[in-house]
Amino acid sequence: MAPSDAADASTTTVAAGASRPAESLATAQPRQPTPLELAQAQLAQAQAQLARAQAQLEQALALAQKLQPAQQVQQAQPGRPQRQTATQASLAVKAAPLDQSTVAQLLAQVAPSPALGQPGSGPVIGQPEPSTPVAAAGKNQPSGPKAPEPYAFADFTWLNGNSRTHESPIDTKWFTGEFRVDVNEITDFNHPKDNTLVGSSEPGRTNEIQLQQLGIGGDFHYDHVIGRLMTQFGLYSTMTPRNDASPSRGQWNLDNAYRYLSEAYGGYHWDKWSGINFEAGIFMSYVGLFSYYNFDNWAYQPSYVSSNTPWFFNGLRVQIFPTDKLKIEPWYINGWQSYGKFNSKPGLGMQVLWRPNGSLEVLSNNYGVGTDTLGNPKRTRWHTDDSIEVKYYERPERFLDRMAFSVTLDAGCESGGGVHCTKSAPGIPAQYFLGYMVYNRFWFLKDKFAMTIGGGQINNPGRYLVLLPPINGATAASGTSYFTENPGDPFRAYDGSITFDWMPSEYITFRTELDRRGANVRYFAGSGGVTPLGGNTGPPGSFVQGFNPDLRKTETRINTAVLVKF
Repeated sequence: MAPSDAADASTTTVAAGASRPAESLATAQPRQPTPLELAQAQLAQAQAQLARAQAQLEQALALAQKLQPAQQVQQAQPGRPQRQTATQASLAVKAAPLDQSTVAQLLAQVAPSPALGQPGSGPVIGQPEPSTPVAAAGKNQPSGPKAPEPYAFADFTWLNGNSRTHESPIDTKWFTGEFRVDVNEITDFNHPKDNTLVGSSEPGRTNEIQLQQLGIGGDFHYDHVIGRLMTQFGLYSTMTPRNDASPSRGQWNLDNAYRYLSEAYGGYHWDKWSGINFEAGIFMSYVGLFSYYNFDNWAYQPSYVSSNTPWFFNGLRVQIFPTDKLKIEPWYINGWQSYGKFNSKPGLGMQVLWRPNGSLEVLSNNYGVGTDTLGNPKRTRWHTDDSIEVKYYERPERFLDRMAFSVTLDAGCESGGGVHCTKSAPGIPAQYFLGYMVYNRFWFLKDKFAMTIGGGQINNPGRYLVLLPPINGATAASGTSYFTENPGDPFRAYDGSITFDWMPSEYITFRTELDRRGANVRYFAGSGGVTPLGGNTGPPGSFVQGFNPDLRKTETRINTAVLVKF
């Protein structure tokens, strides 16, 4: 008997083959259905439910494909049981022979139920079963289709300054862990006897094996509350605070308070458009395209427009994603890469990041209003940093499988407090910053190998963005008479590099890089080094009788590094 016949309660067939109303047989002894007939009736109900679930699933998939046509589907982890789809369950039901054991197995597998909202209703295939009455009532359930996640429509791991890992091995619904290691050995052909490297915010020592950075932390996310923590141990914990003069103003040793933190912030997320985040604390600045973490970059030593511009800000930011392709992020911060304020005014800034497709990124970072010269509250800093990144070749099946380039242009100036933005006048020199950098990267053999060629130039009269050489322990706060940073002091520099990467796994990079750098003034450490005989003497940066630092106009070095990121 077909399932559709069993479901018809309006008539009952008798031996003579005629039909009569069912109520006329009320006095007759009803025949009890067999177990197989009961199972077949339930199977018919299950098929109807599966058909409805399959239609809903197909509609959802069609909508998802429209919203995210290029979103990648991650492979299932080995050994993890997979949920059967509605289509697979429906095909299995239709193809199975109708004996009692097969019907029972299928019913146990697909767990059919009456329609939602009907008495005894249960979960529909492909939907999670509510664990509490509140969840069953629809608490926190979206009222309509959820907006696509920002930049989830394509794979952007090719970008300079962006991590190439696709997932974290430590990932839960409330925490995504992160672990970073950066170990280098810098071979400087000037051979400074004190093993000190000058003019870089990335490596700091030469002809030694050094731990540049060890970072442990991750991202917290629960009930719309978000936060991130990343530590910095190694040379970063001394080099980065040393380049900030703001801790010398006031008390409580801000450089010591923050030196082991590269990122530390918390905030809140709103499901508006493609997302809105409010965050407060220490966060990355993005200025200069390259990431603070060398694992994310195409080269180990970035050009000056990246190395000499901020790595972090301390303050507030709001990340607004009107669409999944655009971010607008205003900042309210203490100052230009500073733990505190240099004077009384805060700094204001904004980033606009646009990724219209998987092969193009356009971004602009802008900063102003801040009075970032220690002890000079009338001098205001302005800066714009603008980049474009283009992936112009993608052939995964070939030996040379990908090519991309980046171009960055920076311009800025300071005005007031004895300087002018662009035009010099008697006693008031022009104080500005102009620079660019260009890089091109090639990937080989399914991204296991890569090569990057690039470099750039800057012109910075007044040297307000030049990294001060650490002569006799000089810091950004102390300054030094051996290398002045007075209004009008000239500084022009160039650099070029070629980088080779071996990446046997997406979580590790073995890097070798050749760098050539030069300046119009003596700036880089020579063989005599920048440390007095017997070590630093007197206050940081002070004059030492009989000592002269050995500074050169050029530098050639080989950077080798092991970079790990989980």
